[in-house]
Amino acid sequence: MVEASELHGEFVLSSGATSNVYFDKFRFLTVPDLLAEVAAATAGLLAPGTELLGAPEGAAMLLVAAVSLRTGLPVTIVRKQPKAYGTRAQVEGVVPPGAATTLLEDVSTTGHQVRAAAEVLTEAGAEVRRIVLALDRGGADHLREAGYEVEAVAVLRPGS
Repeated sequence: MVEASELHGEFVLSSGATSNVYFDKFRFLTVPDLLAEVAAATAGLLAPGTELLGAPEGAAMLLVAAVSLRTGLPVTIVRKQPKAYGTRAQVEGVVPPGAATTLLEDVSTTGHQVRAAAEVLTEAGAEVRRIVLALDRGGADHLREAGYEVEAVAVLRPGS
């Protein structure tokens, strides 16, 4: 996963920071064999008793779908903003009250997006027991400071 996605050059990260190394998540999320490997590793890090998988809207939806197919667990997706039409939902999929939930994220540098998703899921009635990052670029620190249990398939700090 790391080898397939690691790019060198000058990059602006979603956080606004610059880096000479960038991990292009689509290089491991769009290759079936590699996605299957990452999904297997991610599935092995789910919180005990997980009943529901979640992901923030975006590329993490590819990972959560692959883990769902592997585990048979249902999925919920957290939109960045409530949908402007139809149900006007911010959380897509069924969230049973108190559902033991593991939230998945592809690459996390700051943890802000996945933390926001965790907060929305909690407000929707889920019990977010763990957040699993495919690639931790520093976001796990912020998430742990916020009180979340975090695991990662691979850990690479900015500049590494």
